[in-house]
Order: sequence, then structure tokens, then C-alpha cells
Amino acid sequence: MNRRDFLLSGAAAIGIIGAAATMLRMGSPQPARAAQAAEKFEVTKTDDEWKAILSPAAFDVLRKQGTEYPGTSPLLNEHRKGIFACAGCDLPVYPSETKFDSGTGWPSFWQEIANGIGKTEDRSLGMTRTEVHCRRCGGHLGHVFDDGPAPTGLRHCINGVALTFKPTTA
Repeated sequence: MNRRDFLLSGAAAIGIIGAAATMLRMGSPQPARAAQAAEKFEVTKTDDEWKAILSPAAFDVLRKQGTEYPGTSPLLNEHRKGIFACAGCDLPVYPSETKFDSGTGWPSFWQEIANGIGKTEDRSLGMTRTEVHCRRCGGHLGHVFDDGPAPTGLRHCINGVALTFKPTTA
């Protein structure tokens, strides 16, 4: 393969990925959302009600399964003791003691708070991943991978905009 063919195939691949991402954002069915639609959540709201209480970025991530740009969340550098909660319904989902620097640009945790999250198979973007959502409101938080540190070996790669932080008072 010559350089021209290589560049053209790379450009085509980028175009296909971009088109797929655009289709997903424009309402094409997403397997994780379809699976969650059958699940009942304690906290339910209409899109208009969610938009009234969430920032546009939080709405995109929590309700439309968007992703924030890596390195943009202030929570990436949050190192105080406390609890990370769902930005949609305030359910505690991650303790600060399990947060670590994964080098990915998103807040990462090796363990969730018991009964805080739900998991769904996500086959979007041509791959299979485990999507993580709030157990109480169904808000999309991120994904979990098996390349994390001991003791669990898991890396919960979470959108910071989907979380709030509550420091522990001494």
C-alpha cells in the first residue's frame, strides 16, 4: 500500500466513524438505551424536566449518552475525601478512596458504591463495552473496562459532568 492509499483509507475510516457518531447523536437506537428503556427507575422525568435541572453538557451525557472531551472535567483533579454522586439524582455512586489517575482524561474509579450503579451491554461504535448508569435515574455515567488497578482490576471511566462531588466534613 502506498502513502496515498494509506491516507485515503484513513480518511474514509474517520468519515465512517464520524457518520456513525452523528447518527447515534441524532436519535438512532442505541442498544444500551434500548435495554435500559425496559428497566424501571425510581427517578423519572421528561426531557424538558431534565433540561430544566441539568446543564446542556450534563443533559447530553446523562440523558443522551454523550461523552465529555477528555481532560475537561474539574473532577479529574479532585483529590479530597468525599463522595461522587450522580448529577441527575444525587445518588452516591463512587467513594473518593477508589478514584485513581488512569491517564485517560476522565475521572476513573476501581470500585463503585454498593447498589449505586447499573450495567448494560453497549454495542455502539462497532464494539462491545459495559455501559455504567445510575441505578436510581438511569443516567449514563460512562463505561467500565478490565484494565484497572488492584484489587478489582476494573477501570470505571466516568464522565465528570455526570457527577457531583461532596467533600467529607471533618
